[in-house]
Amino acid sequence: QAQLVESGGGLVQAGGSLRLSCAASGRTFSSWTLGWFRQAPGKEREFVAAINRIGTSTYYSDSAKGRFTISRDDAKRTMYLQMNSLKYEDTAVFYCAGDPNLLFFPSRVSSPNEYDYWGQGTQVTVSS
Repeated sequence: QAQLVESGGGLVQAGGSLRLSCAASGRTFSSWTLGWFRQAPGKEREFVAAINRIGTSTYYSDSAKGRFTISRDDAKRTMYLQMNSLKYEDTAVFYCAGDPNLLFFPSRVSSPNEYDYWGQGTQVTVSS
């Protein structure tokens, strides 16, 4: 059984940067589609970014495009989300997700229902 563990969240001022990590244990995720989602208080979980099985294709939400970068290092069994130019409205719990059978189509990788494995979340708080 795979486990995903996020880290790297914290408190940052608007305009600052954070890098989130998602480490896998229990089984390899080298052939998985991976994604980042976030959930702010009182809101539904929303898609942030996704990366395909071999790291050659990425897909971003409109709010993340141009500011966030998703990447993966399968040798380290870790996925990253580099977040720059953070805004107050980025404040949320960020979750990593993965699925070994998810094909990389935007309509699918942006849906939380398509992922079988989830981390516990890491809090990102951006002060204005």
